[in-house]
Amino acid sequence: MTTLPFATDLPHVTREDWLKLVEGVLKGTPYDKKMVTRTYDGLALDALPERKPAAPIVAGRPAGAPWTISMRVDQPDLAAANAQALEDLDGGASGLSLVFASSPLAYGFGLPNGADLDVVLKGVMLDLIETRFELGGFVGPASALAFADLVEKRGLDPKSVQASFGLNPLGSYAAMGGLPVNPPMTWADLARRFCDTSATLAAKGFTGPICRAEGAVFHEAGASDAQELAAVLAAAVRYLKMYAEDGVTLEEAARRIEVSLVADVNQTATIAKFRAIRLLWGAVLRECGLAAMPLKVHATTAWRSMTRRDPYVNLLRSTVAAFAAGVGGADSVTVLPFTQALGLPDAFARRLARNTQVMLIEESNVHRVADPAAGAGAVEAYTDGLAAAAWDLFRTIEQRGGILPVLEERWLQAEIAEVKAARDKDVATRKAPITGTSEFPILVQEMPEVLAPLSADHTTAGDGALTPYRIAEPYEALRDKAETGAPKVFLAVLGPVAAFTARATFAKNFFEAGGIAAAVPDGFADLDALVAAFKASGTPFACLTSSDEVYGTEAAAAVKALKAAGASAVWLAGKPAAIEAELKAAGVDGFVFMGCNLLDTLAAAQSAAGLA
Repeated sequence: MTTLPFATDLPHVTREDWLKLVEGVLKGTPYDKKMVTRTYDGLALDALPERKPAAPIVAGRPAGAPWTISMRVDQPDLAAANAQALEDLDGGASGLSLVFASSPLAYGFGLPNGADLDVVLKGVMLDLIETRFELGGFVGPASALAFADLVEKRGLDPKSVQASFGLNPLGSYAAMGGLPVNPPMTWADLARRFCDTSATLAAKGFTGPICRAEGAVFHEAGASDAQELAAVLAAAVRYLKMYAEDGVTLEEAARRIEVSLVADVNQTATIAKFRAIRLLWGAVLRECGLAAMPLKVHATTAWRSMTRRDPYVNLLRSTVAAFAAGVGGADSVTVLPFTQALGLPDAFARRLARNTQVMLIEESNVHRVADPAAGAGAVEAYTDGLAAAAWDLFRTIEQRGGILPVLEERWLQAEIAEVKAARDKDVATRKAPITGTSEFPILVQEMPEVLAPLSADHTTAGDGALTPYRIAEPYEALRDKAETGAPKVFLAVLGPVAAFTARATFAKNFFEAGGIAAAVPDGFADLDALVAAFKASGTPFACLTSSDEVYGTEAAAAVKALKAAGASAVWLAGKPAAIEAELKAAGVDGFVFMGCNLLDTLAAAQSAAGLA
């Protein structure tokens, strides 16, 4: 037998050993400043957490079982929707998500309410796939019952049909900002219809989840991970109470509930979130006096993180999100096609969304190991922290009367708005960078095709609604505005190439995030050559780029010369504190540096460029 001494004779490495190496890199910088991340939920996450080899496995989907690859069916034309569904199933999908136009997750398209499901699902073997419903607008029960009629019409045993009906009046309430007005209904009316529809589906023999506690409505409005988990848990508990009040046993009520969460681009956070919901639901079951039972958990990749500019980066975002959801134990996953923010995705975008999951399962075998993140210090710490934070918030919601009162009083909306404001600030300062949008933008790029463009405003909701948004929207608005005038900035590089290259590259990416073209010159022989190049460029404003040392000897004169040559504004890349006052006195209008408010500066730069 061959031995591997390099694998067996290595000394045990402790956390203290790692910390000694880290201290050498930090060079006196406080550990907490560089090596501890603080989340929007107030969690302090150490970059070098202790392993937890004895941590128990968090039970997710059955061990070794692949998750369901669920593809969106959101084409308004029913025949085309059917063709899409058949193509997806033929290409490796194992489930369909029927997205109706009234759903908060429709994103401007979707099946018409009341669509003939016999046409949409023509040729689909309903007993061989999972069918999910993305309903909304308080019109869901009719579609759910229509599907039940279709199953009966085709002579199928409801017990053999995997269906997730997605009844979710609380999600519709949160998304719409109130109760339905056409026709007007009270919450008692909605609860009665919810229970009656559930009873009808159960009586027909359907065994899959009937109602859904949906996290996307909260996530898309800006909620933190703990807020999304707490809201989902509170909604699930409200449905338990509604069923119990209708005479359904708690055990049966728990079986009727499905949870859906958003898989976002933070891999560790997403894995932790999907593990945490299992722990939280287990705690609810124990509080109800119930034995542990499986919870079906669905994942949808994040609309909030998708971008319209450089949309190909969305492929990377969705791959990370789908991987994390699968590792976190999701039972089914829907990947948004990479062009979803541009419009109705075509066959190519849908194929990539589908194959992202096919490759994770068939080629990478991500599904083979149950809870592969168990014991990993970072994941365990994040899971425990999220579960604790979500449980505390859930208890607060319950103490205030439950999910419906906190939505009626708009307390939860206000809590989410605070987190959104903090995230918006991080996006504006690039503490939370967006690749291809706020970082490394591409000004000239051929955009992928879509079947139909997304309308400028595809959301309709009342006051108090949890309105969906994408974090890239402010940058996209600047880029759209820039395309009306093709603005440019003159990069006034000072000194030798070695002195200005780093900041010139930084400034180029900085301004181009707002659609302001910034070519990097090779350098200038002297100040006269720089000024002559500025005049020849036809550019209305400039940005100085070089090292602090060069700024100390050349920047003030360069600013004055550029202003004399007609520059409407002169920025400076960097923030040399020692000579900041001197530079301002010389005429520098502002500084561009890591951590400044990029959105505000870009808006000012567009104004200097003459854009209205």
